[in-house]
Amino acid sequence: MKNSIAVVLILVFGIFLFQTFRSYQTQTSLNKTAQYYNTNTPNEVGAANVVTAIVVTYRGLDTLGEVTVLFLTAMIVGYILRHGGREKPKKNNTSEILITAAHVLIPGSIILGVYVFINGHLTPGGGFQGGAIIGTAISLMILANPLGTIQKAVLHLTESISGFFYVLIGLAGIFWAGGFLDNRILPLGTLGDLFSAGAIPLIYSLIGLKVGTEISSIIAYINETGNNTSKS
Repeated sequence: MKNSIAVVLILVFGIFLFQTFRSYQTQTSLNKTAQYYNTNTPNEVGAANVVTAIVVTYRGLDTLGEVTVLFLTAMIVGYILRHGGREKPKKNNTSEILITAAHVLIPGSIILGVYVFINGHLTPGGGFQGGAIIGTAISLMILANPLGTIQKAVLHLTESISGFFYVLIGLAGIFWAGGFLDNRILPLGTLGDLFSAGAIPLIYSLIGLKVGTEISSIIAYINETGNNTSKS
């Protein structure tokens, strides 16, 4: 019976995809909303990366919600894993190749993550991407030294400060510009320069730090679960 239901669901889903594919028509021009963003973003926001301008300014409240969801996920994972785990390993069995690679790659990965979110208004990338790169560097650090510890208090402090100033900048946009997270609280500068697009580089730096520390917290909790439990 279970196999029959699975087959029927697969067939129904396949028919749905086939009908969607048959009726699909490639757009040859931008719709009105996209056309507005594409035409007016450089002048209104001063960012060369239109996607960044939309994410950080026009739909800044959505971005705030996404960062909040990630924060809640990190807290829930930490709460659940705090009471579980396995026996603490006796020694570090990591290969020398991985340890050496970590020493070489971790500093460069962190620098790359910072570069990605600082230059998010100029090139593809931004706070989420840069934060994910930093989180990857922390993962590599733990893989190379699973018996080591990460100062979660520092991660929580960095995450809290980043989130606080992110909201503070958003509120400043309401009082001194045109709305929440309006980047024009700072001069727009010259399009294409590093110090341009108003407050966007600062906003994306805060998002990058917040996302990076939240991902790192999840990884740290998972590693702690395997290291800090009593023997069964």
